[in-house]
Amino acid sequence: MNRTIRIATRESRLAMWQAEHVAAELCRHHPGLTVELVPMTTKGDQILDTTLAKIGGKGLFIKELETAMLEGRADIAVHSMKDVPAEMPAGFGIAAVLEREDPRDALVSADYLNIADIPAGGVVGTSSLRRQAQLRHARPDLAVEPVRGNVETRLRKLDHGHFAAILLAAAGLKRLGLAERIAGFLPCEVSLPAVGQGAVGIEALDSNAEVATLVAALEHPDTRRCVDAERAFAGGLGASCESPVAGFAVIEGDELWLRGLVATHDGASVLRGERRGPASEAAAIGAALAQDLFDRGAAALLQDR
Repeated sequence: MNRTIRIATRESRLAMWQAEHVAAELCRHHPGLTVELVPMTTKGDQILDTTLAKIGGKGLFIKELETAMLEGRADIAVHSMKDVPAEMPAGFGIAAVLEREDPRDALVSADYLNIADIPAGGVVGTSSLRRQAQLRHARPDLAVEPVRGNVETRLRKLDHGHFAAILLAAAGLKRLGLAERIAGFLPCEVSLPAVGQGAVGIEALDSNAEVATLVAALEHPDTRRCVDAERAFAGGLGASCESPVAGFAVIEGDELWLRGLVATHDGASVLRGERRGPASEAAAIGAALAQDLFDRGAAALLQDR
């Protein structure tokens, strides 16, 4: 194949790992294909002294990559699906979703194996509003503080004694070869994962049919259905980066099981729900669960700031 595909990617080590993984998979499926990486620093990577919610949300991690595609400097962009807003800009779509890695939240600590072990007043670092709210709900006696930066930066802050523990996505640690840093995993009953957590997606222009055909070989149907249900749930709620919202789906035979959660920022109020249905109706299941939570008072929690 005499064709070159250019991948726009953030420059963090995890983002580069994901882009390199997609490149390797594309080359495996399409012998002779040339793949080039186009590393970029996004606004979300540059501003580290302010929470994402205050500066525009996770969409800051992908805007520059989308601009590169529009300007013809890249053909596709590779993202962690948890960083992709439920509503995408006109003309863009997720052309493929790869098989999901471990979706759970991980506890990283040299001293404690689970949340219950951390003494009252212990400082736990996480910048995710979703994790903050669920942690405060489970352990209101802990001090929860934000920690920004890439995975390595966060681990250094932990190692220098700024925190008793930090919470990170298990998938990122495993992909970076840092699984040994995981002290324990948070069960879904304590910390329901983020929408799309652990899944890597390939974004492309809807008009680029040739690229869509090439990347289709990387599609993992079950992961796609789960992510579609989760994103439909978040989109149905109108959830933003300022909303502590969680959504996680699994496939059980021909059935999809979706769990969702909305919380106030302080974790005092948490609204949970779940829905099951045919895996082929993933998006409808997500929308139905969003409506169910609305019917039970989600709007008031989503307005909490």
